[in-house]
Amino acid sequence: MDKKSKLTYWLPLAGACLLVAGMWLGYLLADGDQISPAQQKLSNIFEMVEEEYVDEIDPDSLVELAIPEIVRNLDPHSVYIPLTDLDRMNRDLESSFYGVGVQFQIMSDSICVVEVVSGGPAQRMGILPGDRIVAVDGQPLTGKNITNEDVFRYLRGEKGSVVKVTVIRSSSKQPLDFEIIRGEIPSVSVDASYIIEDSVGYVRISKFAANTYAEFLQAISSLKAKGATNYIVDLRGNSGGLLDQAILIANEFLDPMQNIVEVRGRNMRDNANWMADGSGSFIDAPVIVLVDEFTASSSEIVAGAIQDNDRGLILGRRTFGKGLVQRPFMLPDSSQIRLTVQRYYTPSGRCIQKTYERGKNMNYEKEIVDRYSTGEVFSADSIKFDKENIFTTMNGRVVYGGGGIMPDVFVPSDTTGLTSYYFQVANGGLLNKFAYEYADLNREDLSKARTVGELLKKLPARDVLLWAFVRYAADNGVPRRWYYINNSASLIVNQLRALIARDILGMNAYFEIVNKEDIVVKEALAQFKEGIADKLSAPVNVLKEDE
Repeated sequence: MDKKSKLTYWLPLAGACLLVAGMWLGYLLADGDQISPAQQKLSNIFEMVEEEYVDEIDPDSLVELAIPEIVRNLDPHSVYIPLTDLDRMNRDLESSFYGVGVQFQIMSDSICVVEVVSGGPAQRMGILPGDRIVAVDGQPLTGKNITNEDVFRYLRGEKGSVVKVTVIRSSSKQPLDFEIIRGEIPSVSVDASYIIEDSVGYVRISKFAANTYAEFLQAISSLKAKGATNYIVDLRGNSGGLLDQAILIANEFLDPMQNIVEVRGRNMRDNANWMADGSGSFIDAPVIVLVDEFTASSSEIVAGAIQDNDRGLILGRRTFGKGLVQRPFMLPDSSQIRLTVQRYYTPSGRCIQKTYERGKNMNYEKEIVDRYSTGEVFSADSIKFDKENIFTTMNGRVVYGGGGIMPDVFVPSDTTGLTSYYFQVANGGLLNKFAYEYADLNREDLSKARTVGELLKKLPARDVLLWAFVRYAADNGVPRRWYYINNSASLIVNQLRALIARDILGMNAYFEIVNKEDIVVKEALAQFKEGIADKLSAPVNVLKEDE
């Protein structure tokens, strides 16, 4: 591209950027209705481009191109959301939506019903796990191009509206049609809760949505009623969400007037501090919080409050390090900017936001990958502490700011059974497909099981299940490589059993099986047996694997 062509390409975009920047600066700098000189100058430049540029320019399209670039150069978490994307972005933070009430997976170019929401519209009309949805309102929904968004678009709708769903069922020679009245479907954020061992209750939270605290309180109270006195709160992979939900959950474990989190902004009105009110039902219950490199934002608030108040152990790997708080600002066309307006600080006073350079978001996103390449996720000795950001917990233990929550007990990433064969079958979706098809073919018998233990007795022996899967994988293009298969055998069989259990009994059953081989969960159980109070009294930095 020659210089003239480059100028022709960039001039309109530059003009739009200048306009939006001017409007932004004008908003910040203008006094009342007075237009600032910067806003006036940049508006004049945009007007010049619009009126004098050689080609006719659509100002709206240029603004849509310019705004994301401007916001992207502020920090890694400020974001512009066009009107067309706003509904999708808000969906995960809603406590419910209107639909038919099924969980599904797209496998072999078809929509496979994995779980039917108990008491939901689909269950009331007779939809079963194992059904394959092939059409909605007469519109075929099969083929390689079908996406999750396509399914959401067809199955969700107005409350009380009717949708005709056509399914194929293994026990029927003909497709089956169901007319389902859409109803309110809760968006679940507590994936699993069960008594994991003796008096230990396990709760896994996948996100912080509008109803997360209510779900969590119901789950943990149910565990208490079943005899739980110690609790594992699993926040691994939880990227955060709503701040108020994290505060409410932390409050359940803290004494009155203990700090939970502080936020500070550019303006005094943006500063706030939240303290526990003493109303929590689990103030005296031992607790361990599980974290990893994908634990972020609101999840880090909970982990930081528990750690800094010496209330429980943080166990796993260093968290993501997101200490920036965004606030939504609605624009005139109903699009939105989620702008960083605050940083949050844990009770010890540390900001755990990891470092970033404005406009260099690629380096920021790559930081997680770097943790693997430097060996940090495999060895505590590879963790680099920020010695300029030293803080102390309530009992005098040393903790560090500037890059996530360092765990009290480090547990490395488990690479047992990870071979090229395992990655090939897992990345190809063959584990999920085999488990779904096996559950579907044997659903009548497997559905008689009421517990994980009963279900496991109905499944084939370890070697039989492994052989069946290896044949299935070979039929789907993955050759038998027994050296690698044998190395991955335990991992493959455990995954298959868990996936089959999920299809028959639900997500609780999946985690009951997976957690039996999870080294992080095993370490948490070991820490309860050793007594976590002793671990919290010593002023240690990070407990290594052999401590």
